[in-house]
Amino acid sequence: MRRRILLILVLLTALASWGRAQIVNRLRVDQPTFLRYAYCRMQEFNPDNLATADSLYREGMAQNNFRYKCLALSLAYPVHFAQGEYEQMDAAVAELKTLLADRKDLREFYFATLHEYCEFLLQCDRMPDAMLEARAMERLAQAEKKPVGKMYAYRIIGLIQSYRNNPWLAIENLEEAVRYTREARQEQDLPNLYILLAQENVKRKHFDEVQAYCDKAQEYASFFPIVDLKIRMTKALLYHAQGDHTAFIKAYKNLCADPHYTLQADRLSRDRLDITYLVLNGELEKALEKAGTLEPLRERLAQQQDIYARMGLYQDAYSHLEQLMNEKDSVYIKVQNEDLAILDAEMENAQLREEAQRLEARNQITILLGFLLMFALAFVSILVQQWRLRENLDQMRHKNAEMLKNRQAYRKLLDSQEAQNAWRIQMLQNRTTNILTQDYEDILSL
Repeated sequence: MRRRILLILVLLTALASWGRAQIVNRLRVDQPTFLRYAYCRMQEFNPDNLATADSLYREGMAQNNFRYKCLALSLAYPVHFAQGEYEQMDAAVAELKTLLADRKDLREFYFATLHEYCEFLLQCDRMPDAMLEARAMERLAQAEKKPVGKMYAYRIIGLIQSYRNNPWLAIENLEEAVRYTREARQEQDLPNLYILLAQENVKRKHFDEVQAYCDKAQEYASFFPIVDLKIRMTKALLYHAQGDHTAFIKAYKNLCADPHYTLQADRLSRDRLDITYLVLNGELEKALEKAGTLEPLRERLAQQQDIYARMGLYQDAYSHLEQLMNEKDSVYIKVQNEDLAILDAEMENAQLREEAQRLEARNQITILLGFLLMFALAFVSILVQQWRLRENLDQMRHKNAEMLKNRQAYRKLLDSQEAQNAWRIQMLQNRTTNILTQDYEDILSL
């Protein structure tokens, strides 16, 4: 429970500097609905947001409005994260990704959602999942030429490398995030990136660059008041790294006088500064007690080992140093396992994408062959019909020729019968004439 509260406090600080400034109507919903959503996002870990999310989702179902559903899911998954309901968080984000998968016009909301989800994955110690999401986001942004997606992706990768204590890789990715932030015209994200870059350069002891990045972030302090507090905290870390204890103590006391320091600054950073002050002030017992509450374990062991050494308790210091080395080894092994898991997952995803492409190509070939087969069948059908028609025409011509031949023969027969009848009539007439002539001659002879 204590770890969960710590994680929430860390996230509240991380999001406070720029999260509220980015509550914009990216989904282009009606104003009353957006105001309901914005009010809840201002207090995004409030459990009451689930009721609003449920109401918005039901409205989206009733009106067949996927934008309302997206708003509802966007309200729900931060609450699930804060309550430790990680399966529900993953399910809500998965549905959001499905709803927005083909909506290129809403990519800014899509990328912002994935970015916040990746931050939650980091707080859940799910580095491989966060890395996979970030790289998938970078690939999609690359394919669609969306610099805002690259901005978010490289920022997450930079945070992962920072967690792994790889400041060089962290800086490399954070600088890429800065480049794409400018290209995407998302200047409100620059001060936070500058502060992260300054803190990574403190680890590298590149103090000039720390100051340069703090100066760049300072240009935005009038727009984002929390930025000034983060700069002052970073400079306190810088003074300590430089060995300027007087400047550190002065900066620390000024921070403690600022109410925002205890209300909005993340607890881990405050604890580090508190322990550093107590050590410099000679209050080693209080520093040791404070160090015992630190998370993660690596940080706790490192602080305790240093304090025991300052107290002259070298056996305890050695014991904690040995534990720290074992923890670093386990972290190294964990990182290697994470890298292998990421590599395996990416290879599997690549194989799945390749298989999907092959399946799509096979489907396209099947469809093409289907069209060709249909065309061939139609062509053959037309040829058969034409052959049958030609056969029918030939039969009709042959039949007509036979009928004409028969008709001509019949006509000849009729003509022959008519000639024969004419001849018979002539013969009868001649016979009749002869008979009459003979009879008349016989009469005259009497």
